[in-house]
Amino acid sequence: MGLPETAALLAFLLGGWLIWDTLKARETANAAMRRACAENGFFFLDDTVSLRSVRPARDGEGRVRLRRVYHFQYSDTGHNRRDGSITLLGDVVVALNVDAEAPASKALQ
Repeated sequence: MGLPETAALLAFLLGGWLIWDTLKARETANAAMRRACAENGFFFLDDTVSLRSVRPARDGEGRVRLRRVYHFQYSDTGHNRRDGSITLLGDVVVALNVDAEAPASKALQ
């Protein structure tokens, strides 16, 4: 196998790993949002998060991980839509943000 074939194989494997890792991170974000909404009495609308950005970032130990920011919508009354976001560094949730207009007693942490 020559250099072009090896490079193509490596690119294919890297792409496959990136897709698999992104799907795993999305499931982590969905599970975290379901749990947070259930704990705070919110409705997790559309039952999914959508990817907004992916970029490399360093974790607390200095290792480079993928930082993913997901967008989602929730409702506190069932009759409205509010925007929120969840940030993962690798497979760890590092931030969970809800709209600033949400009642203080219902703010997600």
